[in-house]
Amino acid sequence: MKNVPIITSVEIIRFQMEVKDRAPDPEIPYFSVYTPGKNSMQDQYAIRIHSDQGVTGECVVARGIEVAGIPALTPILLGQNALERESFHKHANRATRQSARMGVGAVDVALWDLAGKYFDAPIYRLLGGHRTRLPAYASTWIADRNGGLATPQEFADFAEECLNMGYKGFKIHPWPKINIPEEIETINQVGKRVAGKMDLMTDPACAYDTFADAVKVGRACDEWNFFWYEDPFKDGGVSQFAHRKLRQLIKTPLLQCEHIRGLEQHVDFIVAEATDFVRGDIWYDGGITGSIKLARACEGFGLDVEFHAGGPAERQTMAAIHNSNYYEAGLVHPREPREQLPYYKSYYQDGLAGIGEDGCFEVPDGPGLGVEYDWNYITQHQVETREFK
Repeated sequence: MKNVPIITSVEIIRFQMEVKDRAPDPEIPYFSVYTPGKNSMQDQYAIRIHSDQGVTGECVVARGIEVAGIPALTPILLGQNALERESFHKHANRATRQSARMGVGAVDVALWDLAGKYFDAPIYRLLGGHRTRLPAYASTWIADRNGGLATPQEFADFAEECLNMGYKGFKIHPWPKINIPEEIETINQVGKRVAGKMDLMTDPACAYDTFADAVKVGRACDEWNFFWYEDPFKDGGVSQFAHRKLRQLIKTPLLQCEHIRGLEQHVDFIVAEATDFVRGDIWYDGGITGSIKLARACEGFGLDVEFHAGGPAERQTMAAIHNSNYYEAGLVHPREPREQLPYYKSYYQDGLAGIGEDGCFEVPDGPGLGVEYDWNYITQHQVETREFK
């Protein structure tokens, strides 16, 4: 019998990656949009959990606010059995109850990666996975004024391009500065071109000032039988009453819960009848452990869970559950066909061209997360390192 791996240290490396043709929107600068000729530097955070058995759990996350919570978690990690993720989850949720459980997801993902390497199996197999190909929808970058996604017509052109590539769904992310007539026209143009040929979604990213705006756009979605309508209100997607009321007035199913954290709040949203599909987020909702709990809870209500964003952890988790429809491929843009991210050593990408002929993305089959990180690139581009022993 193998000795259990005991955690000896936790390492956080902040490094930077250059992103080409991307800059803050001039009117709403907390959104990044396609901007030809302008490059920006983006922080990334590599997490490594080392053990006395020489097995290391790894992951990379882009959200610095998540990583900020990890130092508070190290006292319940160091010296502990790295395979006891449920014990970590229990104590971590309590320890971070006043800081929105930040950091729990990233640590949990790294612990699952460690377990997969320890048992020499991808995570989805440890979870009892049943599929290795994931149907995908093309999730667009936020609309811009610089070409590619600058007009309703260009959105329709791109939707048709994605359909021809094999994508089974297409999601609109409209302009940061909201123009309701333009958004409705975008829905109409995309609907005229591809409705009935692929599933359609829209995500205003919590932009609408009024309930009336949300209803108007929702009724436009109804006309084209949209698959879901996501996060319309400026409440940040957290008002159970408002979303329940919206559900009563439109036919298009709502997808909510991206911006709430954890199992209990999601279940409360379901019980309040404030959503149709349930949004989960690996990093917000307690990692793979928390996301599997959420998927099982949704299954008990007969509902589907749709995971936010894409990545190795999302693929491994989705491969292990049946009540989920789509992998979110993106963010994608017709003039920015991003290939492999530079911090992966093994071939892996979530760019536009990652789709297979069957309209699916593959689940990495290596141990743990199934991918290999390029630590030469990460260390060459590191800005700072913190280690806890």
